[in-house]
Amino acid sequence: MRILHLDSGRHWRGGQRQVFLLAGAQREQGLEPLVVAAPHSPLAGRLKTQGIASAAVAMRADFDVFAMRRVRRILSRWRPDIVHAHDARAHAIALGALIGVRVPLVITRRVPFVPKGRFKYGSRVARFIAISRAVGDTLQQGGVGAERCTVVYSGVPAPTVGTARDWRREAGWPEGTLLCGVVGAMTAEKGVAQLHAIARHLSAPTRDRLRLVLLGGAAHGADDFDGIPAYRAGFVDAIHNAMAGLDMLWHPSGAEGLGTAVIDAMALGIPPVAFATGGLTELVEHGASGLLATPGDVPAFAREVEQLVADDALRRRLAEGGRSRAAQFSVDRMVSGTAAVYEQVLSARATASRVT
Repeated sequence: MRILHLDSGRHWRGGQRQVFLLAGAQREQGLEPLVVAAPHSPLAGRLKTQGIASAAVAMRADFDVFAMRRVRRILSRWRPDIVHAHDARAHAIALGALIGVRVPLVITRRVPFVPKGRFKYGSRVARFIAISRAVGDTLQQGGVGAERCTVVYSGVPAPTVGTARDWRREAGWPEGTLLCGVVGAMTAEKGVAQLHAIARHLSAPTRDRLRLVLLGGAAHGADDFDGIPAYRAGFVDAIHNAMAGLDMLWHPSGAEGLGTAVIDAMALGIPPVAFATGGLTELVEHGASGLLATPGDVPAFAREVEQLVADDALRRRLAEGGRSRAAQFSVDRMVSGTAAVYEQVLSARATASRVT
């Protein structure tokens, strides 16, 4: 089977990581994945390093005619059995490139927002893969029939840790402080803007005991969030080593399709505190593998942090529960779930061809 993957992302985020893991696993299974990625992107670089077939196409807008033509030429030469687009821009470009071409199109949807536009979400898409039930629900609210939507949870590899990063030593912090990590794109939609507000709602003794480590975005070194000393480490490639040096994870995102950084944390035995939004409610079992606060309720988030800081036994219990919960979100399950979607799509196409 030949699969043409399209991903327009210019940065390394959860979606690009999933494309990389999926294409690598497919190649190991004897399939033929070809990934169309943005030129000079981290995804393109990693694919090249691993020897996974790729092509560079700049996708500058949703309906970039030049990109559509480039993808169309790749389609004509390579003749895939499936086209799989992994983000909204790649989705639009795939639709344009496939006009008049009878190759099934599969779309992975990663965001929990109700989609708009009949053309993009019409019958030309053979199947939508939603990374959580929350994402699947929003697709159906946007008019996508349940029969065209399959939930396949994102998966992360089992963590391998050489030496955990010693953030206390690197930042010059005293022993006995508790390290809270914030991992991912340092953007407002990921809740970074809430960090100051969360800190203000914590008691003075709790602020004195905490230190924040920000893994993602640009590296700026020392910082401060309303009395909590922080260290902006920037993008870190060896993420498991970096996260293994933390005591807890803060994930204050206001809208989350699933949250692979939270899976990573739980797999490492690092209890998360998050808002109960989107797919996070399917991932984190409150009180068993992490703590959840009412969406948007900053004082409630702060109360969960206070509880976790004060209760050593709770941190240990959540660490154990998190490890077992994270094991259910494996790369193998993501890959096999995606393969099942491909098989259903190709079987339906074969049936339709026989009928016509």
